[in-house]
Amino acid sequence: MAPEHRRSMFRPCIDIHEGRVKQIVGGTLSGNEEGLKTNFVATQPPEYFAAKYHDNDLEGGHVIKLGPRNDDAARRALEEWRGHLQIGGGITADNAIEWLDAGASKVIVTSYLFPDGNFSLNRLQTISSLIGKDKLVVDVSCRRRGDGWFVAMNKWQDITTMEVNKENLDMLSQYCNEFLIHAADVEGLCQGIDKELVKKLGEWVTIPTTYAGGANSISDLETVNRLSGGRVDLTYGSSLDIFGGAVIFDELVKASKNLHST
Repeated sequence: MAPEHRRSMFRPCIDIHEGRVKQIVGGTLSGNEEGLKTNFVATQPPEYFAAKYHDNDLEGGHVIKLGPRNDDAARRALEEWRGHLQIGGGITADNAIEWLDAGASKVIVTSYLFPDGNFSLNRLQTISSLIGKDKLVVDVSCRRRGDGWFVAMNKWQDITTMEVNKENLDMLSQYCNEFLIHAADVEGLCQGIDKELVKKLGEWVTIPTTYAGGANSISDLETVNRLSGGRVDLTYGSSLDIFGGAVIFDELVKASKNLHST
């Protein structure tokens, strides 16, 4: 099955940490708050950004709960645009339906699938059967190890035994209908995308896929479109002006819509 679109588009995000919208350097997320590097802390609540994405008709965005004490904030964001935002962060078979009922369009799952760092097909089958594959996004966010990439879990601190490659993505896609892939090594650094990973994803994926990590200019969207053959969408975070960066949100929205209409 081919992706629904053949042009890359901008996918928005709302990252929530300690109940507030933040942009954090992905590799510094751990239990040690002293080592946490934060690029931006919003004065506006999560629902402000959800409303902004709604106003601009930006589909397929994701709300990510980075740790505990974020449920209330996430619920407010979902409620602002019910049925149009995905939710991730601590999702399991036990709470997936609860988050769909709260207004999420889909749930995003990672760590639940990797007990003790090892992939569990049984857990994937369980949650897929429970909610339906059309409501499930598998997060295969990863870190580079040697010549390849391996799935990272627990706020990207722990490397699992699963390599990101065509064989594994084909297997996972039998049970979900979308991938979210943070390149954790470059997430939040605004120093450029992992072009090699984007190119590989364009060769491997057969379902809609969103890449996040390092985007720092509007031209990155066209680069991702070219490298992936339009099979991979792009998330911008810390580089956006609404999160304290230099990329103008309104200009990016216009560029995305222009690219997607060609």
